[in-house]
Amino acid sequence: MSTSKQYFGDGGPAMRASAARTKAAGGTAGAMPVGMTGGGRAAATAAGKAATQASVATTAATVTRYGLATIRLLIGFEFLWAFGDKLFGWGMATAAEQAWVNGGSPTAGFLGGVEGPASGMFNAMAGNAVFDWLFMLGLLGIGLALILGIGMRIAAATGALLLLLMWVASWPIATNPFVDAHVIDAVVLVVLAAALAGNTLGLGRWWGELSFVKRYPAFK
Repeated sequence: MSTSKQYFGDGGPAMRASAARTKAAGGTAGAMPVGMTGGGRAAATAAGKAATQASVATTAATVTRYGLATIRLLIGFEFLWAFGDKLFGWGMATAAEQAWVNGGSPTAGFLGGVEGPASGMFNAMAGNAVFDWLFMLGLLGIGLALILGIGMRIAAATGALLLLLMWVASWPIATNPFVDAHVIDAVVLVVLAAALAGNTLGLGRWWGELSFVKRYPAFK
């Protein structure tokens, strides 16, 4: 038995050499999947991070677009509400008997009560038919442009000018002599125009393709 085991039990010299080669090859082959698995995991992790970052960026861009569009609509509604209230006297800021359709002046109430350093100039404008028309057309035009998302550059420029003039007329403001809703809305209007906020939930994209708008970008 010992002789048989010596020569045949462990496969003999030839089989031992073959087993050694097989073990070495198996060890090498076994190491490769481990290396590939690690590389695959790293690639999968990197791809996952890239996908997550892309998803976050897409979500942020979508929220920003729709958020700015919502702000645009809200400010547009604010302008149109002021126009309607002064035109028909809904009893909010303007009583029915003071409505423009009933012979009232849209500028008399606000400008007539100005008491700041610029009161002389604004008091002189109060009740003037020219300034009444300019004020009301401004409210209507700016409000419609914002709601529809068209002519955003002109709407932003004229809206910001109107709001800043109202801020000057109200200055100094008791609660904050520097910043109030007029200043904030004026800055927001400029941001909305620069960010093309009319393209979302509005007709801005269609408006921008019109030939005269392409020829005169100020109307965009």
